[in-house]
Amino acid sequence: MNQYMEQCEKYVLHTYNRFPIVIESGQGVYLKDTDGKEYLDFGAGIAVYALGYHYPGFDEALKEQIDKIMHTSNLYYNVPLGGAAEKLAAVSGMSRVFFTNSGTEAIEGAIKAARKYAYLKDNKTDHEIIAMNHSFHGRSIGALSVTGNMHYQEAFRPLMGGVKFADYNNLESVKSQITDRTCAIIMETVQGEGGIYPADDTFIKEIGKICGEKDILLILDEIQCGMGRTGSMFAWQQYGVRPDIMTCAKAIGCGVPVGAFILNEKVAEASLVPGDHGTTYGGNPFACAAVSRVLDIFEKDQIVEHVKQIAPYLERKLDELVERYDCLAGRRGKGLMQGIVMAEGTKVGDVVTAALQKGLITISAGSNVLRLVPPLIIEEKHVDEMVEKLDAVLKEMCRDK
Repeated sequence: MNQYMEQCEKYVLHTYNRFPIVIESGQGVYLKDTDGKEYLDFGAGIAVYALGYHYPGFDEALKEQIDKIMHTSNLYYNVPLGGAAEKLAAVSGMSRVFFTNSGTEAIEGAIKAARKYAYLKDNKTDHEIIAMNHSFHGRSIGALSVTGNMHYQEAFRPLMGGVKFADYNNLESVKSQITDRTCAIIMETVQGEGGIYPADDTFIKEIGKICGEKDILLILDEIQCGMGRTGSMFAWQQYGVRPDIMTCAKAIGCGVPVGAFILNEKVAEASLVPGDHGTTYGGNPFACAAVSRVLDIFEKDQIVEHVKQIAPYLERKLDELVERYDCLAGRRGKGLMQGIVMAEGTKVGDVVTAALQKGLITISAGSNVLRLVPPLIIEEKHVDEMVEKLDAVLKEMCRDK
C-alpha cells in the first residue's frame, strides 16, 4: 500500500489530500483496499456508484461494447448514442441531450446554451446569470464562475463576467438580482458541497414561476442529487417545477465518466447549432452503453422505489444518533442524500477519519456536515452496520445528551 501511495505522491499532481488507503476492488456496497481490509461504502465515489459495485448485468454491457467499439467521434452516428439519449429524455420529460465527459462540462454546456438563447433574442452579449451562494458546480473557469464559494475562486480571477449571486432558499435575495439582462438562474436542486440543503418548496416553485413569466431560463444542477438519489429520478420532480436546462453526471454512468446537459424543446430549438459546441469523447459508444444499461436497470429493478422504501429507515436511524450525542446538531437531506450537522467544536474531518479507521467510508460537505450518499441498493442491514460503526466513533468523541 505504501508503495502505491508513494508512487502517486511522486508522479500525480498534488491537488487532493487523499486518505492513506489504496482501494483495489469493490463488490456490492463494500470496498477493499490493497491490504484486504473491507469498508462499508456510504460515499459511493461521491454519489457516483448508485448501483454499487459489479451490479448484475452492468459489467456485461460494458464488456459487450468493448468487444464492438469504444469510440468513433461525433463525426458519425453510433449505435448506443440515440438509445441512451432517448431513455434520458424519457425519464426527465425533456427533449434533447448533449453528452459530456463530466458534470463540470455539463455545466459549461448549460451556460453556453443559456447565453446563446439570450443572444438570439436581441443580438446582445451583456446578459447575466444569477447563481447561488454556497453552491458548487465544478472547477473549470465557467463552472467556477457560477460556484458561490470565494475560497474556490480567489486564485483564479478574473472569472467569467456577468454572474451575480443570491442566497439559496431566499426568494427576495434572488428577486433583488433580477434585471432585464438576466438570462438564466442556475442552482442545485439540493445543494451538495455547500452542506446538503434541499430547496424549500415555495422557493423553487416561485423561482420557476418568475423564470416562466420573464423568459429567464431555469438551469437545475442534478449532478449529485439526480438519478433516484432523493426518491425521484430527479429531485426537481418532487417540487412540481420543470427546468429549461438540466445537468446530470455521476450516477448516469455508475463509474464510467459521463455527464449530460438536457434541454427542453424551447431552448433546444433556439440555442446551440452545429459549430457552437462540441467534445471529442462525449457521447461515444462506450459511455452511452453505460448510460443505456444504467437506465434499463433503474426501470427493471425499480431502483427509485427502493430508495423510497429504505430512506425513511436511514433517516430514523440518523435522527436517533442526533438525539443521543451532544456533538451532533441536526440532520437534513432527502432520500439517500443525507447530512449530519456537527455541533460547534466538533470537526467533521475527524469523524470522517475515525469512521474510515473502523471500516466505514463517509465524506464531508461544507465545513461541518457529515455527508452520507451510499449506493442506492443498500438494505436495512447496511444501515444498521453503518450506524454501529458510526456510533462507535461518536462514543469516543462525544457525550450523551
